[in-house]
Amino acid sequence: METVLQQLRPLDSQSARLEQYPTPAHIAADVLWEAYSSGDIQGRDVADLGCGNGIFSIGAKLLGATRVVGLDVDENAVEVASENAGNLSLEIEFIVSDVSDYQGSFHTTVQNPPFGAQTKHADRAFIEKSIAISPTVYSLHNEVGMDFVSQMTKSLGATCVAVKRYKFEIPYAFEFHRKTSENISVVLLRFQR
Repeated sequence: METVLQQLRPLDSQSARLEQYPTPAHIAADVLWEAYSSGDIQGRDVADLGCGNGIFSIGAKLLGATRVVGLDVDENAVEVASENAGNLSLEIEFIVSDVSDYQGSFHTTVQNPPFGAQTKHADRAFIEKSIAISPTVYSLHNEVGMDFVSQMTKSLGATCVAVKRYKFEIPYAFEFHRKTSENISVVLLRFQR
């Protein structure tokens, strides 16, 4: 799985405002394996909010998801994700939409939402929408904000359990970056409604 995900075409350009940092293939593969091992992928309808190049969508489909929908506000991201899925002959629906505007119902959502570092509270819409459309959510978050996310999910009628922690490499991508790369401690959270 990781090898296939590493070969996906990345986004042509990234938006700092949208916090478009690519999910590393080894982390995406591990997140998907956690969801698969818990019975939340195979034979399930899966959503990927903020799909970027389609890494979670494609991985979910490869692991036997029945229906997969990837959603991103960035039209270029949706085009790249569609191309990546097409190159693997996978049927995945990719939609250009703001997560707040999307209506749907899924068994599982897998996402790497913005952490809210550039646009304050950008992660909130993803947390709210994912819990609204899926009883089970796998979501990557900056470990620093874990208490907030846990409190928010509780207020939305869901539980929040830390599944795993990762070092997420953020490569130099924008003028405001001062280092060639930085490792951020992220946590995989499982929301259950």
